[in-house]
Amino acid sequence: MILKIGYISFILTFFLVLAGTQSCKKKSTEVDMGYDYFPQNEGHYVVYSVHEIYIDTDKDTFDYYIKAVVGEPITDNSGRIARKYERYSSNSANGPWTIKDVWTSIIDGPRAELVEENNRTIKLIFAPSESADWNMNAYNTLEALDCYYSNLNQPYSINSTNLPTTVTVEQEDFTSFIDSRRKYEVYAKGIGMVHKYFKDYEILNGNPNNVKKGHFLEMKMVSYGN
Repeated sequence: MILKIGYISFILTFFLVLAGTQSCKKKSTEVDMGYDYFPQNEGHYVVYSVHEIYIDTDKDTFDYYIKAVVGEPITDNSGRIARKYERYSSNSANGPWTIKDVWTSIIDGPRAELVEENNRTIKLIFAPSESADWNMNAYNTLEALDCYYSNLNQPYSINSTNLPTTVTVEQEDFTSFIDSRRKYEVYAKGIGMVHKYFKDYEILNGNPNNVKKGHFLEMKMVSYGN
């Protein structure tokens, strides 16, 4: 009888240990998909300082602020439930704000998408990894723009704000005898895009400082909230 009880006790212990092991395995294999790099909760906003330059026969420089707000649900052109992405402009970081654009944003499976000026773009791929790469313009008629990640889950400082966890989306880094292009965006967990750098210049004699014409845009986060 003692032997039988001991055997039963052994079996029960074995299954309890096995169950615990499986539970630990399940917890350890859970993957952080990184969806919080692209917040979609209604009312979430980010305010950016914007520095913009247009160079042609003249050089026009503009400094202003943009407030991007995640809005109410909306059905997009593909029949998906997306979010309004409302952009407001102002000469001050504190407003008053004037509506500038209404775009749409969505997380659809492994993709974070933003429809900018009627162009559907893929901003992020989940989960962010060093091996991920994608064509940002896969769903529009613009020239292909191959993106990849750098500085995964790294701290970043912008406008004296230290952000503990960010990722950089590398979009373009190209210089030739007649062109100089540099484009990237930085995203922070729980905030979204915190820094955008866009430079597309035609240059003379291979000198990136001798600009014939082009467009420069830089957006830096100054505040955010819900």
